[in-house]
Amino acid sequence: MKIEKNSVVEIHYTLTDDQGETIDSSAGQQPLPYIHGIGALIPGLEKELEGKEAGDKLKVVIGAADGYGEYNQDQVFEVSKSGFQGDEDLEVGMQVQLETDSGPAIAMVTEIEGDSVTLDLNHPLAGMELSFDVEVISVRAASPEELSHGHVHGPGGHQH
Repeated sequence: MKIEKNSVVEIHYTLTDDQGETIDSSAGQQPLPYIHGIGALIPGLEKELEGKEAGDKLKVVIGAADGYGEYNQDQVFEVSKSGFQGDEDLEVGMQVQLETDSGPAIAMVTEIEGDSVTLDLNHPLAGMELSFDVEVISVRAASPEELSHGHVHGPGGHQH
């Protein structure tokens, strides 16, 4: 079976940055299961996997626009440290959850200077070219229940 919309796909992958450093990998773990075509993967990788089948291996480079988006300086904010509960624990590099007009969001603390905290709401991989080494392990049709729930059930997937 070829990968198409609403296929349950299992892949092994290694993600590296433009310096060749591994960012994430499923090596030595269970393959990653997902439902194709519902936005579970970044758009560029889903597009590259379309039409592939079990046993296929591919190496692809995904630009920022088809990955986690371009880096957006408008998503960097300076806020007062006094707005945080437990502000004595704030450290550069930590992630904090914020309430925004469009719901909860995760931000990275990028700078702390006096009472001022700089937060970056960009995805940590925004603006980066990403290289994927992927092996398609299996492909099958998603069950109606998986489609209605929006995730894979069974081994490697969600257990109800």
